[in-house]
Amino acid sequence: MKRKLFLFVLLVCGLAVIAASLFGGAADSNIVRELRLPRLLLTLFTGMALAGIGSVYQLMLVNPLAEPYILGISSGSAFGSILFGVLGLTLLMPLGGFAGAGLTLLLVWRLAQKRGSFDRSRLLIAGVIAGMFFAAGISLVMYLFQKDTMVILGTLMGNLGRVFTHSEWNLFVVLLAVSAGVLARLYFRSAALDIMSGGDLYAGSVGIDVAKVRKEIFALSSVLIGITVSYAGIIGFVGLIIPHVVRFFVPSGQKRIYLGSLLFGGFFLVFCDLIARNVAAIELPVGVVTSALGCPFFMWLLLRK
Repeated sequence: MKRKLFLFVLLVCGLAVIAASLFGGAADSNIVRELRLPRLLLTLFTGMALAGIGSVYQLMLVNPLAEPYILGISSGSAFGSILFGVLGLTLLMPLGGFAGAGLTLLLVWRLAQKRGSFDRSRLLIAGVIAGMFFAAGISLVMYLFQKDTMVILGTLMGNLGRVFTHSEWNLFVVLLAVSAGVLARLYFRSAALDIMSGGDLYAGSVGIDVAKVRKEIFALSSVLIGITVSYAGIIGFVGLIIPHVVRFFVPSGQKRIYLGSLLFGGFFLVFCDLIARNVAAIELPVGVVTSALGCPFFMWLLLRK
């Protein structure tokens, strides 16, 4: 009963937020079609991807504080995307983001190996190291290309107000279709993740190739992070908050938690974007809003667990 009520309220509130985002205020059809609809699609996709990856990481790493950016992949993706942007290769920024995410994943995975086996603790430490390294690289790029500071800040603080050219829009639609396939693949790995949460030995005893599943999930998540960062920038706390809220109403079953995280994550980021656009005289970076909502939740979670 509680689950059904949660889904009903979520759908109603989500549809209301989407309607307000598309049609709120005095907006003619051209503004809705050319500006608000692309922004809404980008926002929904980003929220769904971050929340979905968060639910997967928290289960796979057995860490309630895990989120999409914990492995430093976001910093690597941001560095690659920013580097392409300041060099004038705006259309290829998603490629730069994906390349940066892939290189970071390879680095972190290599550092996480201990005597040929996977070590969760080393993985988290390696993620922190990689994040700090690429953050330093971003600072260097910002210093060398001061005229492109707004592009860099938009990536670092989250920016959903991207205005697409015709070529950029076509590429984004293609990447959106690829991302939908990746999200679907992560969903079909939910059963294996449920088993792996019981320990590697147990999962191996029932026929799960643990190393293969981990590599696949990290590779798929790096693709999603690379795409989201290159278009929307770094938006924190969505992947941390949303899976925990969903688990409160859907206490078991990764398939249900994953689907709930996708749905709630998309609606939540649209809501945050509405606040960012309307709370002040100027539009705030959406990362500021998610951080303002996420920091108190993070502290409560840290104290509670």
